[in-house]
Amino acid sequence: MFNKRIEESSGNRLALVVKNNPSSVLTEQFRTIQTNIRFSMVNKRLQTMVVTSATPSSGKSTISANLAATFASKNKRVLLVDADLRKPTVHKTFNVRNNDGLTTLLTDDDTKVVDVIYHTHTEGLYILTSGIIPPNPAELLASDRMLEIQEEMKTYFDLIIFDSPPVLPVTDSQVLAAETDGVIFVIPKGRVKTDEVLKAKELLEMTQANILGAIMNRVETSGDHYYYYYGDKE
Repeated sequence: MFNKRIEESSGNRLALVVKNNPSSVLTEQFRTIQTNIRFSMVNKRLQTMVVTSATPSSGKSTISANLAATFASKNKRVLLVDADLRKPTVHKTFNVRNNDGLTTLLTDDDTKVVDVIYHTHTEGLYILTSGIIPPNPAELLASDRMLEIQEEMKTYFDLIIFDSPPVLPVTDSQVLAAETDGVIFVIPKGRVKTDEVLKAKELLEMTQANILGAIMNRVETSGDHYYYYYGDKE
């Protein structure tokens, strides 16, 4: 169905730890995060999710990719979408071209989702790169066409994860958060101020976003880095 396929040797081995080191502490933490997300949506269907942060350089893109790989399985189809139309990274993580992608779908009504999606070598995991960086990212993400694309994606995938820009610099994530089932907030320990986190949370809540919880990353223990998941929204 999806014509593009990533070769087995492609991809950033360091970034996709759950695939390349399945027995690591990091991988186990991602499994815990997956379980907690499922419990937080026990009475609701979670089909679209945004991963964002308050400020840049928080590690959200690495977390997005690993979450997507963790949720993917033989019985689940997961699509990781690079919705950061300003500083995209998914194509770098998976070592693919970024000639076309989400912006292609947003600007060309004749292009279909199946035309631009890559099937990765991880079972059940698919990716959609950002495509060419546009001059008006927020406007494109807020368009009716974006809603149409999401509906088309839902016909093929059980879960769609949007890797989106940080909240404070631009409005893109607020736009996406208002149109999706849940939001995961990434907080890098020691690299973001408390008032920045609270301000970003306030901006998301203004859009009626369903904040599922937060992941604190870059927490060190026994010489390793791992992630805590906080399911409490408050």
